[in-house]
Amino acid sequence: MLWAILCALSVLPHIVFAQSFPSKLIRVINPAAPGGNSDVLFRLLQPKMTENLGQNLVFDYHPGGGGTLGGDLIAKSNPDGYTTGLVAASFVMNPSMIKKMPYDTLKDFTYLGLIVDIPSGLVIHPSLPVKNVQQLIQLAMRQPEQIFASSSGRATLGHLALELFNSMAHVKIVHVPYKGAGPAIIELVAGHVQLQFSSLPLLTGHLQQGRLKLIAQTGQNRSDFAKSVPTMIESGMPGYVVSSGFGLVGPALIPRPIAEKLNAALVYAVKDANNKKLLLDQGADPVGSSLEEHDTYVKSEVVKWISVVKQAGISPQ
Repeated sequence: MLWAILCALSVLPHIVFAQSFPSKLIRVINPAAPGGNSDVLFRLLQPKMTENLGQNLVFDYHPGGGGTLGGDLIAKSNPDGYTTGLVAASFVMNPSMIKKMPYDTLKDFTYLGLIVDIPSGLVIHPSLPVKNVQQLIQLAMRQPEQIFASSSGRATLGHLALELFNSMAHVKIVHVPYKGAGPAIIELVAGHVQLQFSSLPLLTGHLQQGRLKLIAQTGQNRSDFAKSVPTMIESGMPGYVVSSGFGLVGPALIPRPIAEKLNAALVYAVKDANNKKLLLDQGADPVGSSLEEHDTYVKSEVVKWISVVKQAGISPQ
C-alpha cells in the first residue's frame, strides 16, 4: 500500500505540470535551412496547432551537419515540452552514414508524431531506353557501372534509395553526388546522368513537360500525387519501400501527458480538412500518427538503413 501511495505521489507533479502545459511559447527547431519542405509544412500547420494548444509555436533555424546540428540541440534541451523540432528522412538515415553521431537517435528523443510522407520515385531521362523497373534492371545487368544516378549528396534519400535498389536488384548503377537538389536535377534534365531517386514535388514541372519520366514510386502504396504510376513493389521488387517521413520530436523523457498534448495538436492540424487538401496540393501525403506509430517507424527505419549501408559496403564517415 505504501509503495502504491509513493508511486502516485511521484506521478502527481507531472500531472499537475501537464495540466498547465503550455503556459508559454513552444520552440520548434528546424535542422534545415529556410525555404525547404519543413518550412512549408510548419507554416501550414502552425495556425491549427496554436489553436489547439492555446500557445504559439515559433521556428528556430539551426541547419548544418546533415541535420545533426539541430538534432543535437533538440536532444540536449530540457524535456518540458517547450522545445521540439521537425525532422525528415535524414533523421533516420544519419546513424547509418555518420560514424560519430552527437546523439543516439533511438534513445535521446521523444517521438511526437509523423506529420506527412513526401512521396518519392524513380525518375529517368527520356533518352534511357526503358519503360519500367524490370527493363531498367535488365539494362543495368547488361551494362554494369555504365548507368549513372544523381543525388543531392552523400547520405541523402536519393543516395540510399539507389543503394537499396542496387542491393535488391543485384546491379551496379553508379552514384553521382551533387551539392544540393537543384544541381542534381539540372544534370538529370540535361541528360548528363540517366536517373534519380527523388522527392516527386521537386520534379513536377519537368514531369509534366516530358523532360523526365516517372517509372515507379517508392512508397508502400501509390500516392495521390501519381495514382497512375506503380510502386516499386508492384514493379517486381517486393519489400522495396523508401519513405520520406517528416515528424515532430522532442528530447527524451518528456512526460507522457505533455507528449500526448503535443501529439493531439499535431494530429488536429494534420487532419483538418483544409490542411489535408493543402498538404496534398503540395505533394505531401498527410499522416498524423500516434506516438507509438512514430516510435515504431523510427526504430525500424534506423535498423533498415544501417543494414542497407552495410550491404552496400559503404563506410560511415
